[in-house]
Amino acid sequence: EVQLQASGGGLVQPGEDLKLSCKASGLPFDNYAMGWVRQAPGKELEGIGCVLSDGDSWAVDSVKDRTTVSRDNFKNMVYLRMNVLKPDDTAIYFCVAVCRKYTGRYEYDYTGQGTLVTVSS
Repeated sequence: EVQLQASGGGLVQPGEDLKLSCKASGLPFDNYAMGWVRQAPGKELEGIGCVLSDGDSWAVDSVKDRTTVSRDNFKNMVYLRMNVLKPDDTAIYFCVAVCRKYTGRYEYDYTGQGTLVTVSS
């Protein structure tokens, strides 16, 4: 069973940075692209970024200037770092596995329990 457990959410002040972690299990972690998506209140799920098995990563245009997705293949961990948070970044953040771009869409095969990030003063 694939398990993806995100952590690190909470209340963040506008302008501060965010680092989330995800522990993955039940899958051949080294072989899979891993990433993050988020869902803001009342909005659709939005892809954020993806890190390939070799460490190369990409992020969607809306956040790529302030976002880094990384991984540690020894620990089966995936990380999201997002700088200069804004209230619009308030969302539940989910870790995903087998992420990819397909015809302009962000897709993935597995997701897990998310972590809530609230950006507010």
